[in-house]
Amino acid sequence: MRRLGRSGVEVTPLGLGAAPLGNLFTPLDDEQAGEAVRAAWQRGIRYFDTAPHYGLGLSERRLGAALRAYDRAHYTVSTKVGRRLDPSDGTGDDLANGFAVPATHRRVWDFSADGIRRTLEASLDRLGLDRVDVVHLHDPDDHAEQAFREGYPALEKLRAEGVVGAIGAGMNQTGMLTRFVRDTDVDVVLCAGLYTLLDQSAATELLPAAAERGVSVILGGVFNSGLLADPKPGSTYNYTPAPGELLDRALRMKAVAERHGTTLRAAALAFSAAHPAVATVLVGARSAAEVQDCADQFAAAVPAALWPELREAGLLPGEEELS
Repeated sequence: MRRLGRSGVEVTPLGLGAAPLGNLFTPLDDEQAGEAVRAAWQRGIRYFDTAPHYGLGLSERRLGAALRAYDRAHYTVSTKVGRRLDPSDGTGDDLANGFAVPATHRRVWDFSADGIRRTLEASLDRLGLDRVDVVHLHDPDDHAEQAFREGYPALEKLRAEGVVGAIGAGMNQTGMLTRFVRDTDVDVVLCAGLYTLLDQSAATELLPAAAERGVSVILGGVFNSGLLADPKPGSTYNYTPAPGELLDRALRMKAVAERHGTTLRAAALAFSAAHPAVATVLVGARSAAEVQDCADQFAAAVPAALWPELREAGLLPGEEELS
């Protein structure tokens, strides 16, 4: 277990990202979702990340239902605030936002102090928990003023009251996360898709700032939404079709990894997990089989000789370029 910043909250080095449990892109049933969580537990995963955004609350409900089989003292849950779910009488589905669920609610951006508390209370109800361990401000990209002026102080107050153990922000960019690290007292930040074999943007400022300030980093999207898991024509990169140049690069990386007797998936997980500022790596899995594979790849030993060959081939920046 690894501690998040200066908080008392601990996470396992590998965590389960629960966006797929909210029917990300395609539906799955409750039993499949429960099997994924049970497989994670069997493989020693004790950190689970969710959000109201994921399937309009479906991810939280399914995760909470599956975790009721286990002792609350033995796992860590994070959720997010910033998108309040209001009931909607609209019809249709939520696929425009990436989730194959009925459009029963609408998302309302709300980083106000009242909105933070209301959103968290609703999450606790869906999860069936009396507390969560970590709360992140979720994607405040276009709401920076309210997030820093109202949202962050609200989380700080919740932490002081003991309602949550650790606070942070989760985003798909590094600039504002670096500001959170430098200008606030967050315990942790969640950065998606920006410290991977294909994109090391977070290494420029965010990761060094976090290491300097004692702030932990949670990494999501280490497969860049699929390309690093199974590169082939039609693979996605950060949820859009992968450009040809990146597909070619991933295929070349895969070939190098296989020459060293390992897999691209194992290399991707090992690379992202190795930075000293990184506390845990989240993998999004929608089935027990995917969870088992991710756990196997995470546990696999990656030959040290792989990294210099990737660098010599121009497929990975040198260590001095990542510092």
